[in-house]
Amino acid sequence: MPFTVTPTNLPEVLILEPRVFGDDRGYFYESFNARDFGEATGLSVEFVQDNHSKSAKGVLRGLHYQVRQTQGKLVRVVAGEVFDVAVDLRQDSPRFGQWTGVRLSADNHRQLWIPAGFAHGFLVTEGPAEFLYKTTDYWSAPDERCLLWNDPQIGIDWPLDGQPSLSPKDIAGALLSEADRLG
Repeated sequence: MPFTVTPTNLPEVLILEPRVFGDDRGYFYESFNARDFGEATGLSVEFVQDNHSKSAKGVLRGLHYQVRQTQGKLVRVVAGEVFDVAVDLRQDSPRFGQWTGVRLSADNHRQLWIPAGFAHGFLVTEGPAEFLYKTTDYWSAPDERCLLWNDPQIGIDWPLDGQPSLSPKDIAGALLSEADRLG
């Protein structure tokens, strides 16, 4: 198998670690192959959009989700390091409101599969960080929502020194108890 798959404490959220072929000249790895992804995860997904963001150390983005056109995401880092977080927002899930966090970096080559129905965010721990992600549905501005990054009900243990750098949208995130539900 070209990569290993490890479930997180939220078993639908998966860590994918590719086989990296390296020598003194550098390295090569296959970052995505639909057939291998399906065989290794048991999932059949179609990605429709690729995104690339760059953020300085200390920037926190999220926790974002869409109430309709929910998106599955396959995320990875190609420069720097992030602490990547997914929060289960599926109404019928026994893990509703629980979170998982994984360090993704240019050095560890890990990827994280975040299924539809989860909020997503990340904190740049070594930067600048370049973050790439594929989505299973298109971004929809009217459907985008944001959970408050430090909601005590969720209780994410962010690896922070001080306060993160946040966008106005992320500062205004909703508490889980008041957030719009997936539709």
